[in-house]
Amino acid sequence: MSEAPQPTPTAAKPTSARVLPALILAMLAFSVVQTAVVPILPGLARELNVSGSSVTWLMTANLLSAAVLTPLLGRFGDLRGRKPMLLVSLAGLVLGSGLAVATHSFTWLVVARVLQGAGGGVLPLAISIVRDELPRHKVTGGVAAISASMGVGSGLGLVATGLLLEHWSYKSIFWMGLVFGLIAVLLVVLRVPADPVTDKEGGADPLGALTLAGWLSALLIAVSQGNHWGWTSTRTLGLFAVAAVVALLWILVESKVAHPLVDLSMMARPAVAFTNLSGLLIGFGMYGSFMVISNFAQTPEKLAHYGFTATVLHAGIMLLPSAIGSMVAAPLGALLIARRGPRLPLVLGGFLGAVSMAYLALRHGAEFDLYFSSAVFGLGVGLAYAAMPAYINGAVPAEQSGIANGMNAVLRTVGGAIGTAVMSAILTGDTLKLPIPLPVQLPTESAYQNAFWVAGVMCLIAAAVPFAIRAVKAAPAPAEQAAPALAKTDA
Repeated sequence: MSEAPQPTPTAAKPTSARVLPALILAMLAFSVVQTAVVPILPGLARELNVSGSSVTWLMTANLLSAAVLTPLLGRFGDLRGRKPMLLVSLAGLVLGSGLAVATHSFTWLVVARVLQGAGGGVLPLAISIVRDELPRHKVTGGVAAISASMGVGSGLGLVATGLLLEHWSYKSIFWMGLVFGLIAVLLVVLRVPADPVTDKEGGADPLGALTLAGWLSALLIAVSQGNHWGWTSTRTLGLFAVAAVVALLWILVESKVAHPLVDLSMMARPAVAFTNLSGLLIGFGMYGSFMVISNFAQTPEKLAHYGFTATVLHAGIMLLPSAIGSMVAAPLGALLIARRGPRLPLVLGGFLGAVSMAYLALRHGAEFDLYFSSAVFGLGVGLAYAAMPAYINGAVPAEQSGIANGMNAVLRTVGGAIGTAVMSAILTGDTLKLPIPLPVQLPTESAYQNAFWVAGVMCLIAAAVPFAIRAVKAAPAPAEQAAPALAKTDA
């Protein structure tokens, strides 16, 4: 494989202690903000006087924005430098949080969630910065820490939501995002050096960006709203058809332009394609299981004869072990990648996710069951998320790192949207017949069991996918690539 031009190494690499905290906090800020509204959507519907189906746009809009903007910001980072685009990504998060704090309008709150979705660009940009800036022996651990932070932040966001609502209004959740975002911006400005890696030979691809945004938007809106509109409704089927047609147009555009937004030959490499499939499946399991476990914990036990009548805070605490598991997974994943390569942690990640969901399907009568399965699942997600960038970075040149990791993040988001929709369909398709009317129908216990089994099967498939990938050597550090004449190699 021919080598792409590489940047000239700087005299000295910044230490991981200087750069990593800023990047990890930036990743935590986005992941906390993205999931924090999940457990309070019913309360927000009452607070804002909108229907239950309408309030889901607060999640749909954020997922859609993140899916569209993540690859664009990743690619612009490849072209114009990662630090400026990282600041743009965080600026969207800060502006969105500020708008959410200031408004009492549901429409403007949806706009705020769209702006917050720009924070999705943090993941691919931060991974590219670590790959370019840190000493070679620190890269694997740094990438693992940033990627696993997505799982950590998602779990912490659910706990923080419950804690804040115990004392303040829903506005406090957006204040949290604003404070986190501002601190992250300050640390990035002060600690992250100017990015030396730019694809100077590349160019803009506006038609590719437009068609990518088009098919992703149609797909995510159809998936997210299918439960409310009906999966066989004209709107849902029409959007799926639009997504398919525009996706084909996007493929045609990207295969013809001189400087495509997404290099399709890169995306077709087995290490990239199968890793993206794993990302979609793990995203399905993570977002879907968070929703199901939270709902199960909050089910009134006296009415349903299952569940724990938990408050939003208590339900969030039950998911806290998932954040702890993801924290443990970051250094463990880095160690496994360094010794055995990325396959083992990716396989283990999917397997542990499957085990935790199967455990819950069989045992869920005590709070311990939720705590235990949450910890195991968080460990699995953290290991899988740590391994994915290692596979991708080992298969693509440095100047494509941003867009490659960006597309992986997109597929995690798409998987999460599909997982949430499928879980909702399972739960709403089998509900209890109660003698008293309730504002929200309660699923049967068997519906929850089916949901846990489905999530477990998705994770098990994710564990099998890496066996289709041939062994991938770790990508050489930029400094090593830039000075091939200093040593003989066998390549």
